[in-house]
Amino acid sequence: MFVTDEQSFLPVNPFAEPATTMTSGNITHHVTDDDMIDIDFQNSNNGRLNNGVMNVDLVNTHYDDFQTIDWLKDLMRDRFRHRLLRSKTHQSLLNKILMYHDAWSGWLCVLLVGLSAGVIAAVIDIGTNWISHLKHGICLNAFWLNREQCCWASRNLQYTNVNTEECTEWFTWPQVFGTYKAGFGQYLLSYIMYIFWSTTFATFAVLLVKVFAPYACGSGIPEIKTILGGFIIRGYLGKWTLLIKSIGMMCATSAGLILGKEGPFVHIACCCGNIFSYLFPKYGRNEAKKREILSAAAAAGVSVAFGAPIGGVLFSLEEVSYYFPYKTLWRSFFCAMVGALVVRSINPYGNGHDIQFSIDYSVPWASFELLPFILLGILGGLWGAFFIKTNIWWCRFRKTSRLGQHTILEVVGLALITAFIIYPNPYTRMSMSELIKRLVSQCRVEDMIDLCDYPSSQFINGKSKGSVGLAGPGVHRAIWQLFFALIVQVALVTFTIGVKVPSGLIIPSMSIGAITGRIIGIITEQLAIQNPTFALFSHDCSKEENCVTPALYAIVGACAFLGGVSKMTISLVVIMFELTGGLTYIVPLMAAAMTAKWIGDGFVRGGIYDAHIELNGYPFLDNKEEFNFTTTASDVMRPRPEQHSSLAFLTQNGMTFPDVDNLLKETTHTSYPVVVSREQPYVVGQVQRRDLQFILKSQKMHRYRSSSSVLQFTSPTEATINSDYESDNQPDQRLTTNSEVIQVGNLLDQAPFIVTDQTPMETVIDLFRKLGLRQAFVTRNGRLRGIITKKDILRHIQQMSSHQTETTYLDN
Repeated sequence: MFVTDEQSFLPVNPFAEPATTMTSGNITHHVTDDDMIDIDFQNSNNGRLNNGVMNVDLVNTHYDDFQTIDWLKDLMRDRFRHRLLRSKTHQSLLNKILMYHDAWSGWLCVLLVGLSAGVIAAVIDIGTNWISHLKHGICLNAFWLNREQCCWASRNLQYTNVNTEECTEWFTWPQVFGTYKAGFGQYLLSYIMYIFWSTTFATFAVLLVKVFAPYACGSGIPEIKTILGGFIIRGYLGKWTLLIKSIGMMCATSAGLILGKEGPFVHIACCCGNIFSYLFPKYGRNEAKKREILSAAAAAGVSVAFGAPIGGVLFSLEEVSYYFPYKTLWRSFFCAMVGALVVRSINPYGNGHDIQFSIDYSVPWASFELLPFILLGILGGLWGAFFIKTNIWWCRFRKTSRLGQHTILEVVGLALITAFIIYPNPYTRMSMSELIKRLVSQCRVEDMIDLCDYPSSQFINGKSKGSVGLAGPGVHRAIWQLFFALIVQVALVTFTIGVKVPSGLIIPSMSIGAITGRIIGIITEQLAIQNPTFALFSHDCSKEENCVTPALYAIVGACAFLGGVSKMTISLVVIMFELTGGLTYIVPLMAAAMTAKWIGDGFVRGGIYDAHIELNGYPFLDNKEEFNFTTTASDVMRPRPEQHSSLAFLTQNGMTFPDVDNLLKETTHTSYPVVVSREQPYVVGQVQRRDLQFILKSQKMHRYRSSSSVLQFTSPTEATINSDYESDNQPDQRLTTNSEVIQVGNLLDQAPFIVTDQTPMETVIDLFRKLGLRQAFVTRNGRLRGIITKKDILRHIQQMSSHQTETTYLDN
């Protein structure tokens, strides 16, 4: 790299941004794929320098698919770009404007991400509600309206025993086909049409994913965590994935499968963040900086899914982000706020709120209720451990059996079975979002549903002050129906999560928890009513006013069961009180979430997202896990002495084109250490495999590939020093006066990370976690002995954890 006089105060950076133009003599042309190598011909004669040495400079750096980024190099490259841009501000007004544009480009990018995520989320919510109601019937006068909207202006509005709207403007499918008489025939036709539409929507969703965007399946949160951890998955955040996942979410959720659409919103928002980042080269060309935008996008995904901007920021910080600097915190907050405002403006829920499960009661909770709240936390932790183990077992069976080869048949069969089972029960027939909304709502005077069948209830100003009296037969019937709904959802969700359709686990876990909580809440309520003088109830309860709110138990149960599966704590509590508006109930939510995590950690390490990361073999090094084994770097490095294999490396002088070509053909490493010589294996730097491939494939280097052409991996100054050092030892015989030396020193990273073979693995793992390393070289007495990569560390952690034995390794 050549530094002009005007920029002489700037340090020379070997990791500079890719150049956009290339100069040879007085001719300037645009860089193409064939111009990745820049050969310096200054003061040369026919391409040869006067001293027989040619300089080669690499002008582009990228990451291949399924590779780990180098955090330090990318951040260093960005700092150098920023210093270079700032040094030019005094030259012209345009450069000063470019400096200001660079400063606020991050805010503009997250603004666009928040706007787009909010619009997409609102469209998905509106489309999902309409398609879900299409299974039951259609509004013939205005087909674009769902059942609730169709019955808004109806004069003959009625409600079923589960609070479902019925009106003359809404036509069920038997009515569309001319069957108005209630009876077995109408029920059977509705049953058949429900199964038909459910299977059709599920088939359409899996075909979209399989044909157009295979990465659009699942929730995407495990992959987002891996990507934010520094892994490259090309196409996972692309425009096709965004489009197919948005459409597939509506179809899969509307099919009645036991899955949700809220989890995939994180994936969709990150797709928006990835797409908009390419409008700003500061982020589009730097993978480390791009992950700052993706962290803010993940916060916006939770914000638009639940109307919880603060919870979204905490979710990004606690659950998915790997690198979260202070400025990213503010940008994430801004992005989440914009997304929530957009959703509120569009009003997809039709209730004037930007949250799905808003509650309008603030009945104080009694002290003795901490016991059932903790019980819900225990059940949530047990549920989380059970689900993680069974779901991972089933997903592993799917991957290793022939079932995984027939993804379409699996989804279609699962949709048929699910529709056949859930239709007879009115609580499973409705969508899980509607079910949760019913369960967390308190009874009103106008509610004539089974859950509110309290014959002796007292109401004040249209609201229930407390259900004073025994539950009626409707409540008993609702409890049994909810119990069977609980069994069905627990059984089906295990086999549903992981199929090749867009699917989320958040709403199913909340639904199961809300059902359990409402049942326990009704039982606790009846115990308090029938035993007002009991020691637990006597202080807070009286005969005139009930002290138990069953709907509150549904909220706490939803929080506990979701926490048991995801192992979230702080962000989960904030999301729940933002989701419901129940600021009064923070302490019960905290108690349930912490209990669920403690119980779950006793059976399973990590949440469901971490389990799927491990199942898929993603190279994600969790910074929350501790390493408690006394091993050293020599036990993890490759090659180890007992393997009787040699380490692939390059020498700084004397490597010909055939030597390098054979090395690349025989090995598949992403980078190679460069040593002084084979006899003196002292590390001088490292070279990336992609850089070597560029040199070998470049058309400019074609005429220099003769066996006498020698590559020199050091700068001229270092080459002179090292040549003098080697002359005292054993000079390379191939460097004769007729040899053509091609300097590729600018490809050499002279600052590799090096540890000794006796470095404790706790220290090595901390280096990889906190610095985001891709690999580190292992030396002994300064001589190269091996290499440690992130995958080596993950393999070692898994091996040591499976053995659960602590072994001390001594120096041999």
